[in-house]
Amino acid sequence: MRGFFFAHMGWLYVKKHPEVIRAGKELDFSDLHEDPVVMFQKKLDPFFTLYMCFVFPAQIAVKFWGESFWPAFFVAGALRYMLVLHFTWLVNSAAHLYGDHPYDVVSYPSENPYVSFFAVGEGWHNWHHKYPFDYAASEFGISSQFNPSKLFIDMLAAVGLVWGRKRGTAAWDMGRTRRDRDRAAGVPLPKPAPRPWEVANTTAIKQD
Repeated sequence: MRGFFFAHMGWLYVKKHPEVIRAGKELDFSDLHEDPVVMFQKKLDPFFTLYMCFVFPAQIAVKFWGESFWPAFFVAGALRYMLVLHFTWLVNSAAHLYGDHPYDVVSYPSENPYVSFFAVGEGWHNWHHKYPFDYAASEFGISSQFNPSKLFIDMLAAVGLVWGRKRGTAAWDMGRTRRDRDRAAGVPLPKPAPRPWEVANTTAIKQD
């Protein structure tokens, strides 16, 4: 549970290593600096962000379904924000612990449909780690895997607002063919190294 908590949110409480800070300062953000929408938001930060996150949802609730402001602020604003954070963090915790590993059997990140549902399509994590350049972060689309994020990007691409999308399906086709050939030749699939607590449990059982 300690490792799960750290992967979920504990890492946010750890001070960044100086080398991480140094490397971050060398990143190129020129494309963002040239984007007037991004710069407008940055100029008004943090007030615009706080308003859109907490106040604006409350105003919508007050306006369109007659809710009182403060209950709307704490439910539509604060509670929603908290849930979105935890649903996002599940990608780093639950999706690395529970699920299937069809694309990379030695990689801990997994295909987790529950995380994908709550994280709006970001739970197909075994595929994402195998093919990190794939914009869809999943093998299939909305008809086979719950991935509204891919659907939204595809809709924007249809009207010319997104371009240069990359997929990992061709690489997977070659990898699957190679795996099928090895299986037919009697070559077993590799197995992931045991995790620390699995080693501890095995040792404890042998000692008993």
